[in-house]
This record gives sequence, structure tokens and C-alpha cells, in this order.
Amino acid sequence: MARIVRHNDESVKEGYIRNCGKEVKLFTSALKAFQCNNRIVMAQRKHLDDFLRGRIIGRLECGRTQLEVSEELGIAQSVISRLWQRFQDDGNVSRCYSTGRSRVTTQNEDWYLAVTAKRNRRSTASDLYRQFSSATGTTVSRQTVYRRLGHIGLYARRPVKCVPLTATHCRLRLAWSREHALWTPQQWSCVMFSDESRFGSRTDLHVQSVTMTGHIYRDVILGQHVRLFRGAMGAEFLFMDGNARPHRTNIVDECLQSEDIIRMDWPAYSPDLNPIEHV
Repeated sequence: MARIVRHNDESVKEGYIRNCGKEVKLFTSALKAFQCNNRIVMAQRKHLDDFLRGRIIGRLECGRTQLEVSEELGIAQSVISRLWQRFQDDGNVSRCYSTGRSRVTTQNEDWYLAVTAKRNRRSTASDLYRQFSSATGTTVSRQTVYRRLGHIGLYARRPVKCVPLTATHCRLRLAWSREHALWTPQQWSCVMFSDESRFGSRTDLHVQSVTMTGHIYRDVILGQHVRLFRGAMGAEFLFMDGNARPHRTNIVDECLQSEDIIRMDWPAYSPDLNPIEHV
């Protein structure tokens, strides 16, 4: 069987096609249909308006063939054939509008899903849709659960790992807060805060891009920055660190004592009290 390829080949224009390397002459009707289909933009997917549909049906009722109407109006013959078949079945050629796929869940089921998600904050979408299906008998997907919860402002979040605080930690934090609650700005101006954190490239703070050890902390942080600041502030100077392991090594303690630097008492597990954490 010959295979027709749509392109502007001269042999096609002259009425020939290639079949296994041989040129075969087309019949007149086949050639006419082939040339007609080549002139039609087959990729066109726009809908026909009612006026154009009426023109097509009018021409067909007058005895014109579907091929002639297709060639005249530049519409694929398959479209005209379906339109004519529909007109013969129910006498209507207007486009049928659809509202799309119907919702799987009802309004009450959406409300039940929202209440379930709010009561079980740690439930995943898989847990919710399994629980919903078993309770209501309606089968839904995880994507449906995402959309229903998104409409009411509930989105998936990963649980944040909080600092484990014991009763002793809470008591010490509260005591430190009460002790420094009435400090004046002048007193806080004598405190130098330090901590390891992530900053942008545009900052006046000192950024150390290596792993912090006791030796680096002593030589770089204390030796190049804290010692100079302590000399400018005088005896009222206080130095705050975050109680990390590099801050509590013996060489750091010896350096602080030799430079007469007073370390500020700081409660354990209290990074949120450090202003640097909020920069």
C-alpha cells in the first residue's frame, strides 16, 4: 500500500507518489483529496462558531459534497463529517458546553476533611486520604487532599526540631531573663555578642568560613577581635559566647584569663536569646 507523505514534492504535484522506491500515478480523485488536505491547516484546533456551522450545513443540504465544502471553507473533512452526522441524528449543530469533571467530594465531605486535618496536625496527605476513604466511602487521591486543604489555607509543612528543654533549663532561662530585664542601653552597649550563624555576603560582621575549633576561636575571634574591643571598652566589657564546645576549651579559658576578659553568664540551650540569631 502506498504511503503519502505531506510535503511539497514535485512528484506529488504532478500526480505521483513513491511506493517502495517506485513512482505510482495517483487517481484523479485521490490526487484532488491529497492536494486539498495539504492546503488545510490540520493543526488548527479553534472551535467553529454557529454561523460557520450553519454555512456548512446549508451547503451540504444544497447537494454539495463534504469534500467540496472542506476545500471551499478550509476545514478538515473529518470535522464536516462529524458535524453532518450530528445534524442528522438530533438536528442540532450548536456546540455543547461542559462544566468539566464533577467534584468527587461534597461540601460536607470537604468540611470533614478540613476538621480532620486540623485535629491531626501531624497527619500526612496519605494518612488523611486513607482515613477519609474509610470514613466516608469516597475514594480520593492525595492530590485531591492537597487541593481541598489548600483552598482553606492548610499546606504541608515539615515539623521543626526544637531545642529539648528540661525543667532546669527553663528555670535558668527565666532567672537570666529576670536578672537582665531592667538593664539599660548603656549596660548592653558594653556586651559583645558572638555566635556561629549564616550571613549574606554584605555584612559588617566578621565571617569565618572554616570549621570552628578551639585554636581558631582563640587565635582569630579572641585574638583579633575580642581583645581589641575589650581594650576600647575598659573594665565594664562583657563577652558573650554560645556555650559551644570550642568556646569552653582550656586554651580559650586561659586566653580569657590572660587578657582579663569577663565572660557573661549564659543559660544553656538559649540561642533564641542571642540577638545575632535574629540578624
